[in-house]
Amino acid sequence: MTRGFRLIFVTSLLLSLLGICRGSTIGVCYGRNADDLPTPDKVAQLVQLHKIKYLRIYDSNIQVLKAFANTGVELMVGISNLDLLPFSQFQSNADTWLRNNILPYYPATKITYITVGAEVTESPNNASAMVVPAMKNVLTALRKAGLHRKIKVSTTHSLGILSRSFPPSAGAFNSSHAFFLKPMLEFLAENQSPFMVDIYPYYAYRDSPSNVSLDYALFESSSEVIDPNTGLLYTNMFDAQIDALYFALMALNFRTIKIMVTETGWPSKGSPKEKAATPDNAQTYNTNLIRHVINDTGTPAKPGEELDVYIFSLFNENRKPGLESERNWGLFYPDQTSVYNLDITGQGAVSVTTEANVTSSNGTYCIASSTASEIDLQNALDWACGSGNVDCSAIQPSQPCFEPDNVVSHASFAFNSYYQQNGATDIACSFGGTGIKVNKDPSYDNCLYMTKGSNKTAETNATALTSPSSSAASGSFTWPLSCLLMALLSFL
Repeated sequence: MTRGFRLIFVTSLLLSLLGICRGSTIGVCYGRNADDLPTPDKVAQLVQLHKIKYLRIYDSNIQVLKAFANTGVELMVGISNLDLLPFSQFQSNADTWLRNNILPYYPATKITYITVGAEVTESPNNASAMVVPAMKNVLTALRKAGLHRKIKVSTTHSLGILSRSFPPSAGAFNSSHAFFLKPMLEFLAENQSPFMVDIYPYYAYRDSPSNVSLDYALFESSSEVIDPNTGLLYTNMFDAQIDALYFALMALNFRTIKIMVTETGWPSKGSPKEKAATPDNAQTYNTNLIRHVINDTGTPAKPGEELDVYIFSLFNENRKPGLESERNWGLFYPDQTSVYNLDITGQGAVSVTTEANVTSSNGTYCIASSTASEIDLQNALDWACGSGNVDCSAIQPSQPCFEPDNVVSHASFAFNSYYQQNGATDIACSFGGTGIKVNKDPSYDNCLYMTKGSNKTAETNATALTSPSSSAASGSFTWPLSCLLMALLSFL
């Protein structure tokens, strides 16, 4: 009996520890305010190629939800400010929306968050009063469907919701939002939902360069800013802004609510007055941000605290109004080429690629890494032969590069073709960390690998191979399982 009880206890503990051991995560915002973006199916391939595991969209577009089915990518979907009135007035509106827009695609499409409204305190009309009633109706709809524990409900805010943010320990919410804040924070605490905030150190630097140094905004500062009330030392503005929110929450006695950053980033291009909006600065900010987050560094006030962050944004969006920078926050151009090189995993080498700074590699080839998992290589191969516009006919049956018939060989041929066709630059051999450059010609028998500038083409163009077993992805679970094991040992 005792042994059986311990087994049940250990099983329950395992399930509960899954949330504890996840660690901080990096996601990307997928805005679509542009008229030249790739189709959602191609976007899903691009996202998987670059190992983006978490994605925020701003609506519940059916084509997007379909495209991300069975990809394993976790989606945050949104309800716009324009829909707050009907959602807040009638429970039936929330029920109908969930029934038509979410339930047909869940769980094949992994939806984990629903944002009800976005930065409502910044909207010109008085939408704040509608947020909490709408959130409650959405939660009730989820509860009816048995999904209230699997899909969390919240709303996003700008940092303007604070009246003070410096020093961080003096962080305080704007009293004019008190009527809206108190019930909203009670809702978040009761349902263990995160406080979602959009944070942009870029704007703090752009609007006040005499008070904020560029290095401090970019995580590059060698000096420290001291909070005179706590003695805490800050080396970057991101941490200071996060802690200002923590202190504001604690001042209202909400100590258990976690913070989630639903937008942050840096523009790669701006108007003549926006001199800090460059590819180098954008790459520096996002690279340092990713490393800071995935290391579970936490903040001075909350060391080691997990923090989920979404980078804005996936694509440049040419229809956005405002200064030039507003249209240039993307990691990718609409043609799916990178604006600058960025490894979302935070583990690879980084090099910026712009018109003025392109590293060419004549006499080199790009092949598949022998250490990459089979499923990652297959995803990259599918992308190269699809959205990457590589002619993959040579790796089809009876063609010169079909043998050896394995994903490493086929991916090597496709990777190299893409690499050579796109200027033989470092970024063209990234493939989410699965491609490597070599100096030795990988050609063999009648299978000839392309070289830069060559006009070698195949007679036919065919689709990629079927996906191999997903068991190759099991290596990605090593860290969580190790974490679980360590936690379990302390109980046994």
